[in-house]
Amino acid sequence: MSDINITSTCEEGYTTNSVVGNFDLVIDATGEDGPDPNATLVADYASCFIPAFRVGANKEGFDDIGTVQIESSAELDDGDDLESISFEVHVEADLGDSVDDVVARAEDICHVHSALREGLHADITVTDGADL
Repeated sequence: MSDINITSTCEEGYTTNSVVGNFDLVIDATGEDGPDPNATLVADYASCFIPAFRVGANKEGFDDIGTVQIESSAELDDGDDLESISFEVHVEADLGDSVDDVVARAEDICHVHSALREGLHADITVTDGADL
């Protein structure tokens, strides 16, 4: 039995509706009816990295780091394949000298980070003490 079961359907054109548990996710290859697959992957990566960042901070001794926000950007090659991803992480807490350790732990914990080829891992910068 599989751990994850998703049904994805495209009735015509390039828009796909995926049923993920009790949720519908619309992805459109043209970006007209929903985010395109590359944008969805980048958003999924950031959405996985944020809780991993929180766990990493907790393991480094931070009980409450407040709001965490990631501004993601990505570059595409000539074939519209993802070439690079960057995260600008803003976190309310002042992590001081622990920032790199928190990021390293988050990279180890984030399932999407582990799934992507090494050359596509996000370049990550953190702004701690951010007023969010």
